[in-house]
Amino acid sequence: MTSASAEEQRLRDLVRLRRVRDRIDREYAQPLDVEALARGAHMSSGHLSREFRAAFGESPYAYLMTRRIERAMALLRRGDLSVTEVCFAVGCSSLGTFSTRFTELVGVPPSVYRRQQAGATAGMPSCVAKQVTRPVRNREAPASAPSLA
Repeated sequence: MTSASAEEQRLRDLVRLRRVRDRIDREYAQPLDVEALARGAHMSSGHLSREFRAAFGESPYAYLMTRRIERAMALLRRGDLSVTEVCFAVGCSSLGTFSTRFTELVGVPPSVYRRQQAGATAGMPSCVAKQVTRPVRNREAPASAPSLA
């Protein structure tokens, strides 16, 4: 394979990976798994996982869960849904997995987040609220805040 054809293949793979990422962004609440995403991209699940991680710094599953947690944060801030309702609304089928991943990314359990954040973004434009409240990506939330004293 020449370097020109290798570069063309790399670019085609990146286009497919962006399509996978866009599908996750659009269909985060649907039952998605790496197998289904790989089939849609005409790749094996192992190849998709390796290439996705190389391109975006995290696995397709981690990216999907981050999208779901971001949406869950917005729904919990509204305060009109229970944690269980939010869990299922964002496409998670296990409350335990949802709560564990939420706590890993955000630093507090969803019930605590809901209580603390109710009204915290009131009056704030949604685009600003989304940036301010975005969960930590690629690094888990610290166990405790560093002491400044």
